[in-house]
Amino acid sequence: MKPKLYSITGKITAKKVVVPKQFNEPYNPVIIKRAVISEQSLEYQPQGRDPKAGLKHSTRWYKRRQRKWRTTYNQGISRTPRKIMGRIGGGWLGVMRFRLFKGAEAPNTVKGRRSNPPKSEKIIVKKINNKEYKKAIRSAINATTLLDIVQKRGHKTSEAFMVLESQAEKIDKTQKVVKLLESIGLKQELERSAVKRIRAGKGKMRGRKYKKAVGPLIVVSSSETGLMKSAKNVPGVEVTPVNELNAKKLAPGTHAGRLTLWTEQSLKKMEEEGLYA
Repeated sequence: MKPKLYSITGKITAKKVVVPKQFNEPYNPVIIKRAVISEQSLEYQPQGRDPKAGLKHSTRWYKRRQRKWRTTYNQGISRTPRKIMGRIGGGWLGVMRFRLFKGAEAPNTVKGRRSNPPKSEKIIVKKINNKEYKKAIRSAINATTLLDIVQKRGHKTSEAFMVLESQAEKIDKTQKVVKLLESIGLKQELERSAVKRIRAGKGKMRGRKYKKAVGPLIVVSSSETGLMKSAKNVPGVEVTPVNELNAKKLAPGTHAGRLTLWTEQSLKKMEEEGLYA
C-alpha cells in the first residue's frame, strides 16, 4: 500500500508517506454496516401515543349486564362498548334507544383507541461494543484505499489512496481548493457531486426535497485548519478532523469505499496518538 503524495500545486512528490497500522484492518462490510446503523439509530426520534388517547369522552359510560334498560346483551346488536349520547323526550322508545348510544373506546369504533399503538418508551438505539466499533472504523478506513470498492460506489477517480502535503491544510480560499482537487484528477468527481436532483416520492413534501451525491472526504489534523472553512462551500466535499472520524462519514448509507483524501499531518497524528487502534 503505497499512496501518492500530492503538493498544493497538484504534482506528485517523491517523498515517502508513513501509513499507520490502522489501514491494515481487513475489509469487512458486515461490521461496517452494524456500526453505521448504530450511529443512525442515535438520530431517530422516539414516537408514541398518549396513553389516554381514545378514552377522553365526557359523557357517561354505557355498559351494564344486570340492568335490562342499559345493556346490549340479548338485544341482537354488537357488544361494542358504548357511551350515552342523549335521550328522546318522553321516555325510551324500544329499539330507537340504541341509536342514542354511540360506540367508543374500542379500536373498531370512531375515535376509539388504537389496538397496539407505538410506545414512546421503546428502545430504538442499536448499541455496539467499543472494540467492535473501532474495528469497523479501521475496516472502513482500509476500504477507502481499495480502488475497486471506491469506483463501485460511484466515485470518478483513477486513484483511491491519495495524500496531500501538510501545506494544503493552510489553504483559506475555496477557489484554491477547487483548483487543487481538479489538478489531482478529481474534476469529474466534483461535477458528479455538484448535481442536485428532486427526490422521487413523498419525501419532497417532508423537508427533504433534493438529493445530492456524496463527494470526497478530506481528513485534516485539526479543526482549526484553514481547509476546514475553505472547502466547506465545495458541493459534495466534506472536511473532518482525524480525531472526529466515524463510520457514517467513511461509509455513508452503510456503503463503504468513500473517496478520502488524507493530509500528511492527519496520518502522523493518527499514528502518534493511536486513534481507533
